[in-house]
Amino acid sequence: MENANSQVIGLCRFSYPALGGFQVEHTETAEREAYLYAPERMQERFRLFEQFTLPPLRAQSDPEFTLLVVIGPNMPRQDHARLMDNLSGLPQARVIVRAPGRHRDVMREVINEALIDSDLPSLQFRMDDDDAVSVHFVERLRKLATNARGLLRSNRHVAIDFVNGFVATPTPDGILASATFQHMWTPALALSVRPGVRHTIMNYSHARLWQNVPTLSWPEEPMFVRGHNGYNDSRQKEGVRMPKLSLLDAEGEALFRAQFHIDADNVRASFR
Repeated sequence: MENANSQVIGLCRFSYPALGGFQVEHTETAEREAYLYAPERMQERFRLFEQFTLPPLRAQSDPEFTLLVVIGPNMPRQDHARLMDNLSGLPQARVIVRAPGRHRDVMREVINEALIDSDLPSLQFRMDDDDAVSVHFVERLRKLATNARGLLRSNRHVAIDFVNGFVATPTPDGILASATFQHMWTPALALSVRPGVRHTIMNYSHARLWQNVPTLSWPEEPMFVRGHNGYNDSRQKEGVRMPKLSLLDAEGEALFRAQFHIDADNVRASFR
């Protein structure tokens, strides 16, 4: 079973007003939309999306993938226009509009509707709109899947966990970052799904995925950047530990340009 042409599907929830799926809860959809679409929050989300998420996706060494960007129907017109303009340079992106619904149910439907009829497994990943993957992510994912084709053939699901990466914050002075090794973080965590199986990466909690499926771990090179900022959903509750980040030096900035296509000069200009 060759995996060179396996369908690679990424999922990104861009300020989608789901019912559930957030650590910060709201009692009504209108309340959640008001929070998500607040101008200050949307400005930060777009800056992060433009400076962290999109550059490495545009520069993938293997461009054969699909990115499903899920939004709600009531996104403000100016924000919708900015999103479409951002994605115009990423032909792999599809904007999917969905009415507010149960988070995991909607995301599963979106992924399954995008699946093509194939006798090869699909390789699925999910990312937030402030995260980034290496420019080699799709290429490395396919290579690992090919090398493990026996395991993938024998199991409905196999997790592929790229554990080497960074936590980072963009600032007017540059990029604050810290190298990290983390298991089961959503950036650069993928799931191989056998043909005909409707359970997707959204059927599992990413933190407990290893308890449910065989897992391959790849530590060899930095493969993700997890964005750290004031509107991270996980930071909105008390007791969350803040990582210690340091300003990247010239060598670190060069690594970010080479590995993630993230340019510190562009970050400085955008956040100044």
